[in-house]
Amino acid sequence: MNQENEEFKQRLIKNLKWIILIITLLGFIILSNIAYNKEILQNDIINPKFISNNITMLAIFITNFGSATILILISMILLLAIKDKKIGLSICLNLVIEASLNALLKNIIQRPRPSGIKLIIENGYSFPSGHSMASMTFYGFLIYLIYKYVKNKKIKWSLISMLSILIVAIGLSRIYLGVHYISDVLGGFLISISYLIVYTSLIDRFVLKTNK
Repeated sequence: MNQENEEFKQRLIKNLKWIILIITLLGFIILSNIAYNKEILQNDIINPKFISNNITMLAIFITNFGSATILILISMILLLAIKDKKIGLSICLNLVIEASLNALLKNIIQRPRPSGIKLIIENGYSFPSGHSMASMTFYGFLIYLIYKYVKNKKIKWSLISMLSILIVAIGLSRIYLGVHYISDVLGGFLISISYLIVYTSLIDRFVLKTNK
């Protein structure tokens, strides 16, 4: 019995990422269906009473870290700074694929942006949130690379913690600024996690060639 339990545990650990892939895809499909039918979940937008000038300035500052301009700039810096150009190119490729996938999904679902208070001007469709997808796929991939290659544990976990907080903060900033529903951000995060599982597996096998 103990041996069977141990074998089951090992199989579970081995296939954990694919289990997460299935769960996140199912979650995204549910939210996509809601968005496609132009439905809005209860409490899917921020309450106006939480809006203040100081928080707004902070939210605008944070949300810029999920913008195309900043992410392209960081990608170019990393491409030049990282010695292993395969890693640098994989970071850039990741960003290109994410942007294409987000544009495709938005044009399929065509959910209008929230009609309430908007603290910044944004054009285009709402679901899934482009900033949320970009932050999760871009910074999420950096987290993966940091976990894989950075040996110093203090530096590794400090960077992972900071980037994880940044991902969540960018998503929250989009909701606060009134340019996305909560479900837009959740949908962006879920599909990005699914995508990252596939992308990192393919990059490991065919580009970085760590799976032998």
